[in-house]
Amino acid sequence: MKEFFGFGGFNRPVEGFLSWQHLTFVGCMLLIMAVLAYVFGRKNKNADDKTKNKVLIWSAILIDAFEIAKIIILSFRADDPMVWKYNLPLFMCSLQLITIPLAAFSKGRLREASLDFVMIFGILGATLGTIGAGNIYSCFPVFSFDTVVSAITHCISGFASLYIMFANMTSMKKSNEIITFSILTTACVAAYIVNVIIDYNYMFLMRGDGTPYDILYALVNGSRVFYPLLVVALFFLYIGAFYLIYFRANKKAEEKNTPKASQEFATIKK
Repeated sequence: MKEFFGFGGFNRPVEGFLSWQHLTFVGCMLLIMAVLAYVFGRKNKNADDKTKNKVLIWSAILIDAFEIAKIIILSFRADDPMVWKYNLPLFMCSLQLITIPLAAFSKGRLREASLDFVMIFGILGATLGTIGAGNIYSCFPVFSFDTVVSAITHCISGFASLYIMFANMTSMKKSNEIITFSILTTACVAAYIVNVIIDYNYMFLMRGDGTPYDILYALVNGSRVFYPLLVVALFFLYIGAFYLIYFRANKKAEEKNTPKASQEFATIKK
């Protein structure tokens, strides 16, 4: 247990980023995530909103509980009560610590926008935070407290994202897009300010740290201006692309389910 939690350091060798151990572990986690989301989502698809929401409530409780436990243990391990400064919910994946509870407990447009935000970024965060987490798997053994908790919290985000899709809880209203973009913009500004104050790398706005963002960092030669702007631009492009694909897919599905006679009448009417 001491070796698992890393008290006194890890004696085991680090298997490495994209090693077969890394890919096997995260592959199993992602498979469990997808299967559970499908099972619960399909089961509750036609249920009332209260029943559907119970799964999100548990997701919100579990993701925050694991994160709090991580901060407490890391504080003891590092013997530094200020270690929480480096574990604020200011990474893209960490925003789910806030948005999943908002989706589960809030109401109205805020809830709708939070549901959409979780759906849009949850699955992306789950993938990048497991398969693409070079900043974690190049530093810690695959089966250790740091990697296991990271995989669990990222997979809870992905689970919530897929569950919202399968349970048909999305709103994806155009009127709520401004809230989705506002959540992201606020988080990016806050992350950049905190990065400057404590010299950290929230949202990977300062450097790539072994993640795919290294490609952007090299592209602009580590520019302190253009690199963070490119990262934020990618976030916005991703949201825009997601909305575009979603609306087009819905339109095609509606056309497919609309009787041919109705389509011809609509065409004549136009």
